[in-house]
Amino acid sequence: MINTIQQTLQNSFSYTEYRNLASELIAQGKSTGHEQSEDLLHYSELNEARMNRLEKTITIADEVKTKLENLDKNYIWLVLAESWCGDAAQILPVIYKMSEASEKIDLKIALRDDNDILMQQFLTNGGRAIPKLIVLDATTLEVIADWGPRPHGAKQLILDYKATHGIVDENAKIALQKWYLLDKGTEIQNEIIALFESVLA
Repeated sequence: MINTIQQTLQNSFSYTEYRNLASELIAQGKSTGHEQSEDLLHYSELNEARMNRLEKTITIADEVKTKLENLDKNYIWLVLAESWCGDAAQILPVIYKMSEASEKIDLKIALRDDNDILMQQFLTNGGRAIPKLIVLDATTLEVIADWGPRPHGAKQLILDYKATHGIVDENAKIALQKWYLLDKGTEIQNEIIALFESVLA
């Protein structure tokens, strides 16, 4: 596992590098990932606009900032993502702002499709769902915890929709984006902080 993590970190990007890569690919008519399609390009374009907005509007709660500032040691937050993923677009700006609140967090983003060996270690119900946050001890690269691909409220919305309609269609995706919009990153912050507190308790 350590070798796989080291390889993934070598292939990873800073948040700014990831954003620049996504923008460059969109300009070429592409998305990140091994599969290319008009739909994935369209989602990447939508997500770029969402992330631009969220970077301006998301705020980290004062109590969350305090807890992040008081972390006991240095961590790497390694996130597996792709530019076409709607959940990643909603969650990455929140994770980025959280990482910026603490000198003890080094945020790295790696593309899921380019790092499948690591992705296979963090499947959700057997699927390669993203984003997936992997919290590492910065010194040993030991996996401390992982989180994702969605906060509980968003996950429950999709489960309920699928139970009612049998599928996850465009209406479900619209409802999910509205959930994120109303939540303003609050549940993501709270769940990640709770994860740290449970591990460090």
